[in-house]
Amino acid sequence: MLNPPLSGPMAERFRGYLPVVVDVETGGFDCTRHALLEIAVCPIEMEEDGTLRPGTITSTHVEPFPGAVLDPKALQVTGIDVDHPFRAALPERKALDHVFRPVREATRRYACQRAILVGHNAAFDLGFLNAAVARTGHKRNPFHPFSTFDTVTLAGLAVGQTVLSRAVQAMGLEWSGEEAHSAVYDTERTAQLFCRIVNRWRDLVRLEAGVAQPESGA
Repeated sequence: MLNPPLSGPMAERFRGYLPVVVDVETGGFDCTRHALLEIAVCPIEMEEDGTLRPGTITSTHVEPFPGAVLDPKALQVTGIDVDHPFRAALPERKALDHVFRPVREATRRYACQRAILVGHNAAFDLGFLNAAVARTGHKRNPFHPFSTFDTVTLAGLAVGQTVLSRAVQAMGLEWSGEEAHSAVYDTERTAQLFCRIVNRWRDLVRLEAGVAQPESGA
C-alpha cells in the first residue's frame, strides 16, 4: 500500500515526522540494566510562517523497574533521590502513557505519520525509551524505532560545539549549570537549540534564494 500523502507544512518539512525532544535521566549507562528515573518530552510546534518553537513539556519521575541497577555515580551527577517521599514517581508503563499521550496528540494535529526523537546524544535517550517500551510491552509507542535528530551533530555543524551547554551558549541562549541534568531543563534547552538551528538554516536558505528575512529568535 502506498503511504498517504503528506498534509501540512510540518509534515512536509520533516517527511511526515514530528520532531519531539526527549531527555531521560537514568541510574547508569546500560539501558537493559540501569533504571529509567526521569523522562521529559517536548513536541516542536510550527508557526504560520514556518518558524519552529518549543511546545509544552510533559515530564514525570519514573520508578526503577524490578531488578534495576542504580549506579551511585550516576545518581551523584543527576542528584536524584529515588527514595524521596515527594518524588511522585510513576511505574514505567504509566510513565510512558503519561508522556506518549501529548506526543500522539501533537502528531495527529500536525498530520504527521510518527514522532521522531530529537535528543542530545539521541541514541542514549532512544535506547532507554525503547528498553522501557520493550519491558512494559507497550503497543502505542509514537516514536520511530531507530531514526533520530541528534543535536550533537546539528550543533557541531552550526557552531562547532558538541557539548550541550557550550552549544546552547554558542547559539546565543542562556545556560544554568545548577539546573542542568534534570530531564525538564535539558529538554527545554535542547528544544530551544534545535529550533534555533533549524530556523537559522531556513533563514540562510531564504537569503541565498534572494528572499531576505529577519533572523528567527526562536
